[in-house]
Amino acid sequence: MSFNPDQAIQLARETLDIEAAALIGLKSHLDERFARAVQMMLNAKGRVVVTGMGKSGHIGSKIAATLASTGTPAMFVHPGEASHGDLGMIKAIDVVLAISNSGESDELVSILPVLKRQGVPLIAMTGGMSSALAQHADVVLNCSVAKEACPLNLAPTASTTAQLALGDALAVALLDARGFKAEDFARSHPGGSLGRRLLTHVSDVMRKGDQVPQVLASAGFSELMREMSHKGLGASAIVDASHNILGIFTDGDLRRLIEKGLDLRALKAQDVMRPQARTVKQGALAVEAAELMEEFKITSVLVVNDAGQLCGALNSNDLMRAKVI
Repeated sequence: MSFNPDQAIQLARETLDIEAAALIGLKSHLDERFARAVQMMLNAKGRVVVTGMGKSGHIGSKIAATLASTGTPAMFVHPGEASHGDLGMIKAIDVVLAISNSGESDELVSILPVLKRQGVPLIAMTGGMSSALAQHADVVLNCSVAKEACPLNLAPTASTTAQLALGDALAVALLDARGFKAEDFARSHPGGSLGRRLLTHVSDVMRKGDQVPQVLASAGFSELMREMSHKGLGASAIVDASHNILGIFTDGDLRRLIEKGLDLRALKAQDVMRPQARTVKQGALAVEAAELMEEFKITSVLVVNDAGQLCGALNSNDLMRAKVI
């Protein structure tokens, strides 16, 4: 066995050309049947049950996962297992999306009469428009391809690419019809970065209670320094007796005061504070706090409640620990 690098690269390019052509050709197959399939899935009281054998089954499993994560309840059922009990998972309120390039897979064809007797709506995704699968289906989606990318024209390659793309097209059409938004996507992906960015609120990560550095305006400079040092935020809020924010003092402000050579011991918090503190509401998304810090080149913000009173604080380290940034 000899390996020819140039031939490998050429075959790779031809594979991509063939599969790209298959996807372009798939566009011409889209008609009112695609819209009917989407409508059937939208109308389903239960789930979209995706099924398929072999490579089509692997594609079907991915399609079911994509549908489920974009607002359409879905699951994959293996047709071989369906014949041995898993058909009980499928109800008349469901819609079945059956995938087979030939439309003649024995395991799949054998369960079609049972599905029809149960009154389960059936959508076929196949290249065999006259196949047993197509004849049983209520709607047939044509995903035929001119040829496979396999040099022997045998291994499912271009055909499975077409199936995958058509599944994505169904998912996109469905999420649009459902008004599915980024926030909805985040709720089904709470462990991902998008989920954290869109589901984590300031109140989830902020410092609260005794963790929030704050002093009254009349506090001496030494008390202000102790508060900042003890709370470790790198800043302290200056508040009145009702916890309304009057200003803020940061490590950066301290450095600038030292450079001026002032007698800091004689100063009070109200003398050194900056009156315009950057704040964020506790109900805001944590990512909004991160954007505020980036916009004003600061490392911490004060958190206020709906009445505008100080209720928390957070810095960039808090957001990093929560994996918001």
